[in-house]
Amino acid sequence: MSAATVSVCVPAYQAGRYIADTVSSVLAQTFGDFELVVLDNASTDATPEILRGFADPRLKVLRNDRVLPLAENWNRVVAASSGRFVKVLCADDLLHPDCVRRQYEVLATDPGIALVCSRRDMINEAGEVLAANRGLRGLVGRHEASAVIRKIVRHGGNPLGEPGGALFRREQFDAVGGWDARWTFPMDLALWIGLLGHGDFFGQPESLAAFRIGRDSLSARAQRAEYAEQRALSEGLASDPGWGVRPVDRLVGAAMAPGARLRRQALFLVAKRQGERG
Repeated sequence: MSAATVSVCVPAYQAGRYIADTVSSVLAQTFGDFELVVLDNASTDATPEILRGFADPRLKVLRNDRVLPLAENWNRVVAASSGRFVKVLCADDLLHPDCVRRQYEVLATDPGIALVCSRRDMINEAGEVLAANRGLRGLVGRHEASAVIRKIVRHGGNPLGEPGGALFRREQFDAVGGWDARWTFPMDLALWIGLLGHGDFFGQPESLAAFRIGRDSLSARAQRAEYAEQRALSEGLASDPGWGVRPVDRLVGAAMAPGARLRRQALFLVAKRQGERG
């Protein structure tokens, strides 16, 4: 069997509640030349049984013998894939049917672009939209990597979005060393930054993915840790002379960071309350 052009990689752990919808959203893609690789991280819920219920030659299911740390597991699912282009999709998130096709067209036609991201919808446990067409403010279209880095610093959070909204080249993923275990919460943003060392960025105005926020996503301790990691990552960027970040970018980022954190917390709170009512 020849290698697929695009690999959609899904790391799954205790994903029984949502994995069927996630897999179905990938298998419904209008782009034909893709594979779907799901790595079950030793789940003890219904995840394995649900995955066995799919009979599609594009789907490859793997399973770890033991639970692996986040970065190791995510790197393993990409390593098990064969495509020249890669998308990593969390096991409770969704793709629009045209997502892979639209993003592949960008990368396949312009070798100077290292990363393409779309806007996305934020959804609750029931799949209802909490906030539509989020992200990429000021980043739609093609942008030089250095300009995107300055935007990241000024944003105070992650203006590019989660993995489900992104597509990148496998060769460049391998070149930057994949997912970096030094980071927990901004692990996706750290990868986007590494990839931007290899080319430009392209932002798509359409919402082509959905990021799910569940009631268990909210943790005051995790929120504090996420904020601290995000600030450390941003400060590291600002201190790197290679990116040309200006002092004003750093000042704006420090001022904007609390607001970015509060906006994200607000969505988590809404999802939590809706989940409790349901």
